[in-house]
Amino acid sequence: MNFRIFSILTFCLMCLGSTTISAQAESGVISFERNSNWQKIALELPYLSVEEKDRIQLTWGKSGGNITKMNLNFKDEQTLYTYAEDQGSTTDGSWTWRQDEFLLTRDYATGLQKDLVEILGKVYLVEDSIVPVKWKILNEIKDVAGYICMKAETRDSIKNQTIHAWFTDAIPLRGGPEYLGGLPGMILELNINNGAVVITATKVDLKPMPDGLGAPAKMKGKKFTQAQMNALLVDHIKTSIEGRKNPYWGIRY
Repeated sequence: MNFRIFSILTFCLMCLGSTTISAQAESGVISFERNSNWQKIALELPYLSVEEKDRIQLTWGKSGGNITKMNLNFKDEQTLYTYAEDQGSTTDGSWTWRQDEFLLTRDYATGLQKDLVEILGKVYLVEDSIVPVKWKILNEIKDVAGYICMKAETRDSIKNQTIHAWFTDAIPLRGGPEYLGGLPGMILELNINNGAVVITATKVDLKPMPDGLGAPAKMKGKKFTQAQMNALLVDHIKTSIEGRKNPYWGIRY
C-alpha cells in the first residue's frame, strides 16, 4: 500500500477514537514551550561576521539558548497567544529579562487578526485580515501532548525559514502558536529551520473560556497593516545582512 495512503488511513482510524474529545475541544488553554537554540540560529546565518559568531558562542555556550513558556487560549473560532510568564530566562537560569509586548489574536470566523508586538524597541498594533499560509501535508504522524498529529510544511520567504508543523483534528480549530494556522486542526508543535526554534505543546487543558479569551480591553501601539510590518522586517533583515549582524536580536526568529 502507498505509504501516504497508509499514513492518512492510520491517522483517520486513530482520530475515530477521538470523537468524544473533539466534541469537547471547543475551548481551553494549550501550554507551549518555545526552545530557542541561539548557536544553531547563528549557524543558519552565513552572513554573520566571525566576531558575531564568537560573541554568540561566548554568550550562549553553556546554556545553548532559552526556553520561553507560552499560552494559547482558544474558544470556538478564536485564539489568543501570548507569554505565560512576565520574565524570560536562559535554560540554565543564569539570565532573566522582561518579556517584550507580544499578544496575537485570530478570529477565523471573521478572518481578522489583531496583534500587539514590540519590535526594535517600538510597540505596534497590527490589525488586518489573516494572511493565508500555503501548507503541504506530509506522510508522517506522531504523538504530541497526548494527541495524534499529522505533519505539514511551509516556507517563510521573509525570514528564509522552512517550518514543519504537527497538527491534530481532535481539536477542530485552524489555529496554532506564533503566527501560524490554517491547517485542518490545531497545531501542537512547530519546528523552525531544523530545530533552531522548536515550539511544543506540553499540556492541553480543555475548559470553558471567557469571551475575548482574556485580551485587554484596549491595546495601544503604532497602528500597522501586515504589509507595513512585513516591509519593516524585510528592511531590518536587509540592513543586518549588510552589516553582517544577527537580525534576530531585535525581531522574533
